[in-house]
Amino acid sequence: MSEFSRYTITAALPYTNGPIHIGHLAGVYVPADIYARYLRLTGKDVLFVCGSDEHGAAIPMKAKKEGVSPQEIIDKYHGIIKNSFNEFGITFDNYSRTSLPIHHKTASDFFQKLYDQGDFIEETTAQLYDEEAQQFLADRFVVGTCPKCGHEEAYGDQCENCGSSLNATDLINPKSTITGTVPTTKETKHWFLPLNRYEDFLKKWILEGHKNDWKPNVYGQCKSWIDGGLEPRAVTRDLDWGIPVPIAGGEGKVLYVWFDAPIGYISSSKEWAEREGKDWEPYWKSEDSKLVHFIGKDNIVFHCIIFPAILKAHGDYILPENVPANEFLNLEGNKLSTSKNWAVWLHEYLVDFPDMQDVLRYTLTANAPESKDNDFTWKDFQTRNNSELVAIFGNFINRVVVLTNKYYEGQVPSSGNLSNIDTETLEQLRKYPNIISTSLERYRFREASQELMNLARLGNKYLADEEPWKVIKEDEDRTKTIMFVALQIATALSVLSEPFLPFTSRKLKNILNISPSTVEGSLTWTDITTNDILLPSNHQINKGELLFRKIEDKEIQAQLDKLEATKKANENANKELMAQKDTITFDDFTKLDMRVGTIVEAEKMAKAKKLLVLKVDTGLDTRTIVSGIAESFTPEEIVGKKVTVLINLAPRALRGVESEGMILMTENAEGKLIFVNPDEDGVSNGEGIS
Repeated sequence: MSEFSRYTITAALPYTNGPIHIGHLAGVYVPADIYARYLRLTGKDVLFVCGSDEHGAAIPMKAKKEGVSPQEIIDKYHGIIKNSFNEFGITFDNYSRTSLPIHHKTASDFFQKLYDQGDFIEETTAQLYDEEAQQFLADRFVVGTCPKCGHEEAYGDQCENCGSSLNATDLINPKSTITGTVPTTKETKHWFLPLNRYEDFLKKWILEGHKNDWKPNVYGQCKSWIDGGLEPRAVTRDLDWGIPVPIAGGEGKVLYVWFDAPIGYISSSKEWAEREGKDWEPYWKSEDSKLVHFIGKDNIVFHCIIFPAILKAHGDYILPENVPANEFLNLEGNKLSTSKNWAVWLHEYLVDFPDMQDVLRYTLTANAPESKDNDFTWKDFQTRNNSELVAIFGNFINRVVVLTNKYYEGQVPSSGNLSNIDTETLEQLRKYPNIISTSLERYRFREASQELMNLARLGNKYLADEEPWKVIKEDEDRTKTIMFVALQIATALSVLSEPFLPFTSRKLKNILNISPSTVEGSLTWTDITTNDILLPSNHQINKGELLFRKIEDKEIQAQLDKLEATKKANENANKELMAQKDTITFDDFTKLDMRVGTIVEAEKMAKAKKLLVLKVDTGLDTRTIVSGIAESFTPEEIVGKKVTVLINLAPRALRGVESEGMILMTENAEGKLIFVNPDEDGVSNGEGIS
């Protein structure tokens, strides 16, 4: 790593058409933040940038669906996303927006330079057109069957099922998402980046130059694309939301979002430089700078082939040293889906589990989809917390701090002569910075997180073997040495845990009464290896507090119930409405005697899961009605409820109870039963419904 003077780290720009969920965190933002924090702890010059991607067809689509302007959409979700990142502890040096003037100018200048150099091809092509809406259809305004995997809901730019990059005209049976009609084709002029011109460069740079250091999933996807032959790629779109094409003939067109979005990394760097009084150019233009893109697998082609081709064409910029893209994270066995609300949203997690950011960070890291798709389950989340963070890491720290305060009033004791086990333990401790570094520098964040936990295990084993709570009864000097060694391990954990568990690290440093990493002279990553003593004798520590709390079954069940409600809502949303029944006459309808009634008593029917036995005041009488609503309502919550009752239904015996009528019900989108009842005041029992 010594050959690089500075590090430029980018995290994929999130679309501002929805909040952040755990798939985004596991795929991009947690590993990127771990890497940036680690580099800072090792004394590196780091620029970590990101920002909201506020262009493209997805934004006006969302705006149209919600009945608001695109500006309202981007302002709403930019705020939610930025606040969530801040509260979750993602340490961007700058988080920008592609709607800002600095980005519009940067992207426009990029396009202009490539245009002036003759790097684009101008072509008139047939594009899909919605005759009813009277507009060309941007990629995301078209859905159809993927020609590669057969998925029937692929978008015009990408199939989210197989990850293939597409053109809208590739889709089988395409239809407009605006009107639902089958689009026609119409000629329009656009500018294309001829990727075929860059095949030789990409073969040499990726297939030869990065064969051994890029992840197999990244390298494999790039190789497949290059081996298949590259074709010109449009960099403009017929759309009224985005950055206007800055040349004559570009009226009514915008820069394609995948041309302008990666340039957002550069404009975000410029914004940072202006605010901090820095020079941004070395981070993007000096050969001794290391550029690393953190992305999900659906963005591999754009960051490894298209954006590097754009940078190469420009001529002034360095290329990424690595693009450690992760695979996808599933949720409880099903693919994450924002449109179906099948997700764990970050802003909701922060409310449901306050001050527990590190638990989610750790779980997502320990189960990261680094080489294959992985599954997030709430049970695993609970187990990682209770069995690892609480039982291993937290337990070790708690014992050390409690015993130090109990035996020595919080003062670090002096060490006597070290035994062989003491020496071996401290030698092992000093190896951990290099062990964890080796994993992080190879982008193996799962592996690194488990090595951190192994250091906590080392501490637990040392205490369990040496048993200071027993030794103190016989040998106070030996106990002091044991506690001195244990406190060195605790101090090392406070430093080495910071990339993975930043909130815990801060809390632990406060307990140990040592400076946070932002303070000059604080312990660094390399100090753990080189310093013989990390926490000196007579140093005063503070009272302890629990680093982690146990997560109870009921908390996990609440999250599972929320997902189950989502699943039912999706099933009901896709459920076909009941077909109309046979036509009846008015006379048929008048035979139904429906009245307003009030439930005056309710109880569960013995040995029946679904049935409640109700007493209903119909105005004419009080009668017994057996209703299959026990899974939706408790008896207590429906007593006093006004209902609509069919009172002239022939009586029917159900489990020995004669039912004399029927309560009218329907279902909401979540599949919950709803009473069909009069809700106006002043309607008396017995009033007829006609």
